[in-house]
Amino acid sequence: LIAQKEEAGIQLQAEEFDLMAAAAADLDEIKEVNENCILMAHLQQASTSGT
Repeated sequence: LIAQKEEAGIQLQAEEFDLMAAAAADLDEIKEVNENCILMAHLQQASTSGT
């Protein structure tokens, strides 16, 4: 019974790690999209101001 509880705990930790890794990847993607939007806004501003 103790071994089963330990195994279940290890499985839960692995699932939590997978979720955290997925969340981190999503956060990196959100940051990248945000940076691209800022860059595009700057490029658009530069092209309309003629500089």
